[in-house]
Amino acid sequence: MGLPVGAPRVRFAPSPTGYLHVGNARTALFNWLFARKHNGVFVLRIEDTDEERSRSSLVDGILSGLSWLGMDPDEGPYRQSERTDRYAEVVEQLWEDGYLYACDCSREDVLARTRNNPTPGYDGYCRERELERGPRTALRFRTPDTGSTVVHDIIRGDVEFPHAAMEDFVCVKSTGQPLFVLANVVDDRDTKITHVIRGEDLLPTTPKGLLIWSALDERDSVPLPAFAHLPMLVNEQRKKLSKRRDQVAVEYYRDRGFLAEAFRNYLALLGWSPPGDREKVDVETLIREFRLEDVHRAGAFFDVKKLTHLNGEYIRELSTAEFIDAVRPWVAPEPERGWAPATGTPPWPAERFDEQIFAEMAPLVQERISVLSEVPSMVDFLFLDEPVIDEQAWSERVARDPRAQQILRSAIEAYEHCDWDRTAIQAATRAVVEMAGTNLSKGQAPIRLAVTGRAVGPPLFEPLELLGRTEVLRRLRSALSRVEAV
Repeated sequence: MGLPVGAPRVRFAPSPTGYLHVGNARTALFNWLFARKHNGVFVLRIEDTDEERSRSSLVDGILSGLSWLGMDPDEGPYRQSERTDRYAEVVEQLWEDGYLYACDCSREDVLARTRNNPTPGYDGYCRERELERGPRTALRFRTPDTGSTVVHDIIRGDVEFPHAAMEDFVCVKSTGQPLFVLANVVDDRDTKITHVIRGEDLLPTTPKGLLIWSALDERDSVPLPAFAHLPMLVNEQRKKLSKRRDQVAVEYYRDRGFLAEAFRNYLALLGWSPPGDREKVDVETLIREFRLEDVHRAGAFFDVKKLTHLNGEYIRELSTAEFIDAVRPWVAPEPERGWAPATGTPPWPAERFDEQIFAEMAPLVQERISVLSEVPSMVDFLFLDEPVIDEQAWSERVARDPRAQQILRSAIEAYEHCDWDRTAIQAATRAVVEMAGTNLSKGQAPIRLAVTGRAVGPPLFEPLELLGRTEVLRRLRSALSRVEAV
């Protein structure tokens, strides 16, 4: 489908009823990529007409998530709650033109009448009753009795909806609150949206919007936008992502330490991919090669393992300075930066953090992590008075190892006299473990656990040098006392 004359205008229209869902973030990204590719406009609209579920505080989370992903809107946010007068004006027009009628049926009434009907939904009971509009009446749209509405979809082709299978749908609740299908049409017309790019779960509402659009065109004809309904995101069971069983909040991944560039890259490949077999794709390439016509119809698997692996690749490609800056919220939070991660925050007092020591450790840690929140547990022993001991590892690698006591005692003797640099420390350690009848890989475990508290982590000898001879010996003697006391 060709582009309309002039720059395309797309919109992302979330409801502030929860956090920024990864599916919504993918929808926003595809809109943003399309706008950037065609020098168009990316509009943010907040669908907050649902007063019972919408919370203004959640708008900040949506804005923050988009900003983190580098997708600040070109226009907006426009809030539907600020356009009630405009919706009322359109409702009046549709009422005057005979497209709406009042209905006082409760949900229970409808169910009681239609329980045995072959076609579910509202039965048109109030169509010819000519009720007056009032505080207890909803307003329904008169769906044509015959014919059908066809949605021309860039991704799915033509999708036909027979009118006989469509009920007279509610446009305005009995409270006077317009439903989103009406508000969306009014907003899309008023902001001259050229492409509606959204999830396939909204496809069944599209013919309703087209009927409203056509009715409004009788007074003021506005070009209909092109539609593209994106595949849903699914989990490993190929079920739709659910906030009850899946981690679906963008903030969760940001707080765990996924890089925005990696997360955006991964989202772009959910339902679409550039030519070739590439998984790591920079944003300029994404923009240049993105095509709605190439988006798949099938559900896209949100694979956290693949996302994590990709994030690790992005982390390892950072320069040391870039890595230190990226990980700062997890090791040295600065409240003025606007947010602090909810996970992986430092367990040490702020005054104990040493920038220079961390800068020495940064390249060693960078090679071994997949998410930034893993960093504090790899370096905490440098900034705490005592290491946090992994008790299970201690039991397996120290308490049950008959050589552990000898290794700790010999290491103390060796470290008291060797030169204090990583090369000399490594040589002294090798001699200690060989004397105990084992190799460096296995034999260093009691020393690592005594000094760092953990059985795995960055290379051992650089941290020992950074801690200093006095502190390393103190921790080794403390560990030896614990072994001897058993």
